[in-house]
Amino acid sequence: MVTPDNFIDTLMKGSKDVIYNQFSLELKEEVTLEQFKEATDNFLKDVTSWDQVVNAKMNNLAEHAWRDQTGTKGVRVYFTEDNQIVSLSIQPLETHEDTDLKLTQTEFKLPMKGEWYVFWGGNDVLSNYHYEHETQRYALDIIRAKKGFSYDGDSQLNESYYAYGEPLHAAADGTVVEIKNDISDNTPGVMNAEEPAGNFVVIDHGHGEYSITAHIKEGTISVKKGDKVKQGDLIGELGNSGNSSEAHLHFQVSDGPDLFTSRSVNIRWADQSQQLTRGKTIQGLPE
Repeated sequence: MVTPDNFIDTLMKGSKDVIYNQFSLELKEEVTLEQFKEATDNFLKDVTSWDQVVNAKMNNLAEHAWRDQTGTKGVRVYFTEDNQIVSLSIQPLETHEDTDLKLTQTEFKLPMKGEWYVFWGGNDVLSNYHYEHETQRYALDIIRAKKGFSYDGDSQLNESYYAYGEPLHAAADGTVVEIKNDISDNTPGVMNAEEPAGNFVVIDHGHGEYSITAHIKEGTISVKKGDKVKQGDLIGELGNSGNSSEAHLHFQVSDGPDLFTSRSVNIRWADQSQQLTRGKTIQGLPE
């Protein structure tokens, strides 16, 4: 049986039939065995080794991803609890070392308290889907989780999600330059593409650096435009507004106040001991 532990070795040994046999019916409808073999045979040329970059499990779905020895090819696979493969992708990877190494002058702290889980984050597209977009390249999407689940109870209720309603704080000293506070929270699974950021707070930290805290709960923002804030000040509560499928925090720093026209900047964190990449559990401000 193919498992997350032996998947990449099985792929490299050429046992495509074995892998394909564990595809879900839906996945088999999308790609035939011959198509799978042809695509992977071409993709695996010149690959000699892999480094695993994602090992994550959430809501009964296990995700594993690897990057080849050159850093230019990636493989991602999703397994169910019974090792059925429900998604598999192979993709070229791009790197942006010029901006990866340029950190903010401002030193930031995470804008929430307690233990959280990095849903998207990192300097490659396997760990962070934002990475291919210059405007959001170093953004983080963060959720709360307990025992491998982001919710308890009815998954169609925002209140079932551990992150929903959690307090949010200023990540560094600065001046509030923009807020939106009147976007309704979504029903989980239904996203608002017309207002992608949902409710948000933008803070000017100087040096041309602006933090953007998005998907805030409707009506909970406690600051207004022009307010001076200190690191740790309460600014609102986490919600599920905007282009969001469940309650989560979208946080990034940009070189301008507009999420969609400014460039994302890699963040200098006060606590550099934590790995803020997909699948990692992290510690926010003291509770």
